[in-house]
Amino acid sequence: MEPLRIRDHAFQSRLIVGSGKYPDPDTMVRAWEASGTNCITVALRRVDLKHEHEERNLLDRIDRERYTILPNTAGCYNVEDAVRTARLARELGLGDLLKLEVIADEETLLPNTAATLEATATLAKEDFTVLAYTNDDPVAAKQLEEAGAAAVMPLGAPIGSGLGILNPTNIRIILGRARVPIIVDAGVGTASDVALAMELGVDGVLLNTGIAQAQDPVPMARAMALACEAGHLAFLSGRIPRREVAAPSSPVEGRFTS
Repeated sequence: MEPLRIRDHAFQSRLIVGSGKYPDPDTMVRAWEASGTNCITVALRRVDLKHEHEERNLLDRIDRERYTILPNTAGCYNVEDAVRTARLARELGLGDLLKLEVIADEETLLPNTAATLEATATLAKEDFTVLAYTNDDPVAAKQLEEAGAAAVMPLGAPIGSGLGILNPTNIRIILGRARVPIIVDAGVGTASDVALAMELGVDGVLLNTGIAQAQDPVPMARAMALACEAGHLAFLSGRIPRREVAAPSSPVEGRFTS
């Protein structure tokens, strides 16, 4: 596959994976390898930055020569906390790449669209490369792009739900209006969800729970990687039109005639 490009960043894999909920650190690292990812997202508010607990030193487990760290603002419920977390990531030497999340409430974990828009505008002015997590709302997606988001990340379904792509029509509308990469984020449960997202034409998929909490995360990570590649190739190849009636596979007059 051609690389996924987000401004100055390029990733050979179009699959971005997370770093939470794994049964143990060894399984996590092996799942990263199996996924073929080049980019791992880390929730900074859940990392032991003081290194007081060995089992929580997540940043030390990531091979920085192999993976790009995508810090995220998970756990932030207002603009101020999200912007502060982003600035902390930069101070830690994690660069300008950032997944921006501003959550509306603890029960649904759905995005706060207005706060996300405000935080995107603020961070874009500070030269962050903002990947903005949002609802599958075409209007919100376009507003985030206009506010300076380098990529827009509409959810497939609520975080951790495993429900897959609930609204493919809205994703198509978002894609038709976008001039920045569109990456489906959240709700992916299995490989067919990844394939569907990529067949819609999105530029990539970000997922965590679908791998980390699978019964066997390592082969599931490999399945997700294959689905990502297959779905992207299918999109580029162009599917046949849907028909309401049958069409013979071997017509009397076929394409190849003398």
